[in-house]
Amino acid sequence: MAGRVVANAVFEGGGVKGIGLAGAVAEMEDAGYRWSHLAGTSAGAVVAGLLAAGYRGEEMGKLLEEVDFRRFLDSGGLPPPVALVLRWGLYRGRVFEGWVRELLAARGVRRFGDLADPQAPDRRLCHRLQVIASDLTLRRMLVLPRDASRYGLHPDRMDVARAIRMSASLPLLYEPTRLGRRGQASLVVDGGLLSNFPIWLLDGTGLPTIGFLLVEPSHGRPSRIRGPVSLMLALVGTMLEAHDRRHLEERDFARTVAIPTLGVGTVEFDLGRERRRQLYQAGRLAARRFLETWDFEAYQRRFGPGRPRTGGMPEESEKWGR
Repeated sequence: MAGRVVANAVFEGGGVKGIGLAGAVAEMEDAGYRWSHLAGTSAGAVVAGLLAAGYRGEEMGKLLEEVDFRRFLDSGGLPPPVALVLRWGLYRGRVFEGWVRELLAARGVRRFGDLADPQAPDRRLCHRLQVIASDLTLRRMLVLPRDASRYGLHPDRMDVARAIRMSASLPLLYEPTRLGRRGQASLVVDGGLLSNFPIWLLDGTGLPTIGFLLVEPSHGRPSRIRGPVSLMLALVGTMLEAHDRRHLEERDFARTVAIPTLGVGTVEFDLGRERRRQLYQAGRLAARRFLETWDFEAYQRRFGPGRPRTGGMPEESEKWGR
């Protein structure tokens, strides 16, 4: 592809498998793609957030190859049963949030106001980044920062790292975060519970929206359950990997880069460097194959311009009170 192509991008969640997302992005950027609006869930929110802050896919790949994911298992010294009773999660999530905050701050991004887009054609997309989280208290999906005002917060002033931490708060694994006024705060956890692949979210901008989906092998590596901690990790991994994608619309799959995960688990925090490289390269190869057939004009002729639909996930999110 010659020249520069501006597009939106939406990223599925998947824990450590997000390395594959970085590889796919790097390949797309090598082909001339640059990103306007970005959205994601959980690990996809991390990738979307770093891209919005100015990181490139190859740069993210190097970061994810070097980081020790085991650092993010910050128990605070509490045994698992005690942690679950006292804070409703095995780990605090503070190390992960601090890591994200440091990376964002290095590019001058702290609040969503730093990612404002006053020229956005849709007021709901007046920030270049949108992340998905799940409000357990009110039983509804959150799109942050646009839903921040429902909780007495100004969207521009919402902390980006905290929103990403909310989106990636794997249930039972990480302590839930709280959103809202004291005494009325909601418990918020991983957005993957309600929408792990919100490709519909950025429709209506007039730009192509590319989805990045993590595709599981038909027979992944079985979980090794040896105690309460590994049981919790297996439970969380199964919860997020078992999403039913049979109802992914044809118009959405046609604009999606399907990235093989090579049997890597969502919470495989001890993933070795070689496997990380393989996952990154799998993302690159998936994007290369996508670009061989992708044609936005042909897509529009077949499915019509990207615009909010009357059915599917947007309608369901309205039912949940968004």
